Amino acid sequence: MSIQTDLQSTIEDMVQKGKGILAADESQPTITKRFKSIGVEPTEENRRAWRSLILTTPHLGDYVSGIILFEETLTQKSDDGTLLPEVAESQGIVPGVKVDKGKIPLVNSPGDLIIQGLDNLGERLKVYKEQGARFAKWREVYPIDTHNPGRLGIEANAEVLARYAAICQSVGIVPIVEPEVLIDGEHTIERCFEVTEAVQHAIYHALHRYSVILEYTILKPSMVVPGKENAPKASPEKVAENTVKQLRRTVPAAVPSINFLSGGQGPEESTANLNAMNANYPNQPWELSFSYGRALQQPALQAWLGKKENVPAAQAALLKRAKLNGAARYGKYTPEMEKE
Repeated sequence: MSIQTDLQSTIEDMVQKGKGILAADESQPTITKRFKSIGVEPTEENRRAWRSLILTTPHLGDYVSGIILFEETLTQKSDDGTLLPEVAESQGIVPGVKVDKGKIPLVNSPGDLIIQGLDNLGERLKVYKEQGARFAKWREVYPIDTHNPGRLGIEANAEVLARYAAICQSVGIVPIVEPEVLIDGEHTIERCFEVTEAVQHAIYHALHRYSVILEYTILKPSMVVPGKENAPKASPEKVAENTVKQLRRTVPAAVPSINFLSGGQGPEESTANLNAMNANYPNQPWELSFSYGRALQQPALQAWLGKKENVPAAQAALLKRAKLNGAARYGKYTPEMEKE
């Protein structure tokens, strides 16, 4: 198969009506924190067991078309000895992998951050592809403060995302481009709008410079929301209005799908916000979907508690959240569905 054929078939499998992407790519520090909250040791076996539980959830593929995995998960196996990427494919879920290597301060731009991992990325991607990954994900983060992100922070991060995306496409891997404008802080929804607009303008200029084919990319942005220390929270209608307005100003129609990160929002909140976008602003040029991590996994984690006998309850909790977000993809979610 040609590289273009690889990219086309991956996009077709990932961008489907009523479906979204599950993020299960927590780094070791993040999954350690999540496990500690439920009293589970973050051993390699427990990480394998948890991710196997996710991927073997019956009917998960009805609502999830792609899963972002951490590097180690590509070589781990389910309880019956099947490689986890193969388990995903058997459910109709495209396996992908997180490829960035964590954030560091950006030199000469106080308060801004930059992500590492471009060295040898092309070689790593070839290995991941052999292990079953068909797409990749790279996240850049943007803290909001009075002076942040600065011009240098915005442009440097856009450059890195564009270089990553170009390298992915050169080996037949679809890139998910993830600019996360952080929810931490006291900023208003207006300030979040202003920052998100500047960030995404810079990213699409950079992707154009690097000749990235937009039809073979997915955008994974944060929603336009006020900082979590700015009370009260914005209504789903206000989040939807600001988010869609900003996307229409910055994201070309060639991009097939926009899969939001939950970014610190709770499970019900992130579902309600996605639902408001699809209910109030149908017929946008791109799919408006989800790529949630904690907002999909948290209820299941709390049901599991590291115990084998809790696996069916945990899988039921995961499937319920996936199903509710599937409804939100059509603008058909209601809070009453939470009680069913």
